[in-house]
Amino acid sequence: MDFFDNYFRTISASLLKVDNSDLELCVNAIEKCVKDCGKIIIAGNGGSAAIASHVSVDFTKAAGIRSINFNEADLLTCFSNDFGYERWLSKSLEFYADPKDLVILISSSGNSANIVNAVNQCKKMELSLITLTGFSAENPVRTGGNINLWVDSEDYNCVEMTHHIWLLALVDKLISKKAV
Repeated sequence: MDFFDNYFRTISASLLKVDNSDLELCVNAIEKCVKDCGKIIIAGNGGSAAIASHVSVDFTKAAGIRSINFNEADLLTCFSNDFGYERWLSKSLEFYADPKDLVILISSSGNSANIVNAVNQCKKMELSLITLTGFSAENPVRTGGNINLWVDSEDYNCVEMTHHIWLLALVDKLISKKAV
């Protein structure tokens, strides 16, 4: 089998392993957040941060849902410097999250200290939380959310692309519901 055929089959298989009822739960959580006048906060590291930026803009512009991400260099470097990298995201939530907000945390490994601490901050603040992880089924982020989507792979690109497509599918589902 050719590399690309195998590559695309692997990603396709990962995409299809999601339980659609979990995606519907995500849609319901987002709709509840909107109804309650909350905003969506999306965060991740590296490629997951890039996904967070893209999806946040699509929620806002395409779906008309207020959404932010924490990818501003000045915020990240200031909070990392003042609170430590492992706490910059939890401190950002402390400063920017409101009680009716919905947080979406993306972590391929589910082991990044700053994401694990953000999960704990969400619990402390009683914020609704959706997590997207991969790698080990027992990663600490995977069990921390109200809804936890997991990709059964240890390949970063497969995990990240699956997360990206699942999140964009949520955006498109919400757009389609407004068109009805």
